[in-house]
Amino acid sequence: MHIAQNIERIRERMARAATLSGRSPDEVALVAISKTFPQESISQAIAAGLTKFGENRVQEAEAKIPFFAGLPGLEWHLVGHLQSNKARRAVELFDVIHSVDSFKLAERLNKVCLELQKKIPVLIQVDLGGEETKFGADPSQLRELVGLVSHLPGLRLNGLMTIPPFFENPDQVRPFFARLRALKDSLEAEQTGCLGQRHLSMGMSHDFEAAIQEGATIVRIGTAIFGLRPYM
Repeated sequence: MHIAQNIERIRERMARAATLSGRSPDEVALVAISKTFPQESISQAIAAGLTKFGENRVQEAEAKIPFFAGLPGLEWHLVGHLQSNKARRAVELFDVIHSVDSFKLAERLNKVCLELQKKIPVLIQVDLGGEETKFGADPSQLRELVGLVSHLPGLRLNGLMTIPPFFENPDQVRPFFARLRALKDSLEAEQTGCLGQRHLSMGMSHDFEAAIQEGATIVRIGTAIFGLRPYM
């Protein structure tokens, strides 16, 4: 695997997409999705300059994150669905949680954060595709959920996340990205600062350029960095 070369190419594409849409490349963060990949692959990505990594499952992360505990400056993002009974371990392991999709989960995370005297940044996952296999808050309930989560003292609400339906043609995904941006803009217009840093976590290996052009501030890229995922 040529991980360093892959990262260089992705950064060039990210910069080009940002520039074409009148944005600074510095506005977009790259989170390398390392789920199912071994520690060696993560080490190569770190050597190539990456500091932000995403995992889907708490159980898998438990075997990886402590291995890199001695390295300063790394940031671990939970991007997969989180069950309430895994909330404590998630707060202990991760620095950012992208997948808050209910007030019940937010309350559980908040309780754990207060017990551990930790404040964790979170994003609300929004279900824009209505697919049975994917999670997320209903857009019609988003305003209420934002209002509730933003008042929990253990959490720092910093934006929105979505996983749209897969289309081979990235232009077919673009309306989902545009809608998430519109939701963010609408919420912020009603209550300035309600989404903290106003992050939009959207875009993966096959469509991140379209996501950046539609306003993504975080792209989550796995296979384009690490290659095809190994079977687990």
